[in-house]
Amino acid sequence: MKLALIGAGYVGLVSGACFAEFGHTVICADLDQSKVDALERGEIPIFEPGLEHIVTHNAASGRLSFTTDVKAAVRSADVVFIAVGTPSRRGDGHADLSYVHAAARTIAEALEGYTIVVTKSTVPVGTGDEVERIIREARPDAEFAVVSNPEFLREGAAIEDFKHPDRIVIGTDDEQARAVMTEVYRPLFLNQSPLLFVERRTAELIKYAANGFLAMKITFINEMADLCEAVGANVQEVARGIGLDNRIGSKFLNAGPGYGGSCFPKDTLALVKTAQDHDSPSRLMEATVSINDNRKRSMGRKVIAACGGDVRGKTIAVLGLAFKPNTDDMRDAPSIAIIQTLQDGGANIRAYDPEGMKAAAMMMENVTFAEDAYDAAKGADALVIVTEWEAFRALDLSRIKSTLKSPVLVDLRNIYRANEMEKLGFAYSSIGRPKSSQGK
Repeated sequence: MKLALIGAGYVGLVSGACFAEFGHTVICADLDQSKVDALERGEIPIFEPGLEHIVTHNAASGRLSFTTDVKAAVRSADVVFIAVGTPSRRGDGHADLSYVHAAARTIAEALEGYTIVVTKSTVPVGTGDEVERIIREARPDAEFAVVSNPEFLREGAAIEDFKHPDRIVIGTDDEQARAVMTEVYRPLFLNQSPLLFVERRTAELIKYAANGFLAMKITFINEMADLCEAVGANVQEVARGIGLDNRIGSKFLNAGPGYGGSCFPKDTLALVKTAQDHDSPSRLMEATVSINDNRKRSMGRKVIAACGGDVRGKTIAVLGLAFKPNTDDMRDAPSIAIIQTLQDGGANIRAYDPEGMKAAAMMMENVTFAEDAYDAAKGADALVIVTEWEAFRALDLSRIKSTLKSPVLVDLRNIYRANEMEKLGFAYSSIGRPKSSQGK
């Protein structure tokens, strides 16, 4: 089939490349000429394991191409996916749908023959209705159907998630659209990936409900971590104890500095605003958003406490800037608030991240970026692990200790065992584990 992806950002590029890998002919259209030029040269604008290979492979085969001519891409397609950004709107926190509406207007101008228009972007309930209205008003003669098909891609594992999804949610009541979307995803039938057909508004809410629930799960275990520290329990053992219950599950029960990234912060906030607008407020989501926002700065205060309550004039080494491993995404990363809190306390920051430093440099001021973890630790008064990159799990700890000015290590991801760190002579702090049993 011939597919067009409007938006060559994270969702559009990953989805387009994977659809091409399935054998479809795909055009990714984006108004950013520099981005399109870079993609045509084989330069990938984001870091995502495996993405460069499938982009270059399918571009070379002719199944994947890039353009700034959005209308031409729409005219050539059987199915058009809207995959533009929906960031939080300044001032009120609602999802900014201006890019989605602009895409709908462009699609209306270019439609030729029966076309499926798919909202792949994460959008509030009712957005599909608005997209349909925009196109219908502009082109009452057009033959089309608007479908919701939310994405469930984890940054750092997006290729695997696309090729082996837990489910594929498709929102439509149109039988012809259902048949076309079934054909789009037919290559996944061999993996027995379930296609869940629902009403369009239901599909839109499934995405927000899923992200909201996972964010709430993270926030819950973070609160339990604080309680564990207060009562002398071990949050890792608590998480294991409740995670073995198959009604709960073990995923998203790793205590840490709070969630960040491109999805959870904006989607939880958008869900809160949608619920309020429909006079059905979600108190759990409201609390989740508030707790997570406060937690990030509280982690900065935890570091200050580990340094004796004062970091003025001290150098703090920060390992990990991206919001999670295997990505360079700095959007709402906990490191931002943590570093700001430390700087507000008068600290100097030396930081290292395997992939996130370029993006971090555009968001942070007065941060010295190091060549590696050991360079970051050189002469520092304390070292803080913020993101659990694999490279940080196997540090030469004796070398780290000899490099640091003071052997203070704050592990915000519970990578190491306290008894081992204490044997090495570190003043070691972690999340939700009492000092007498941390890491056991």
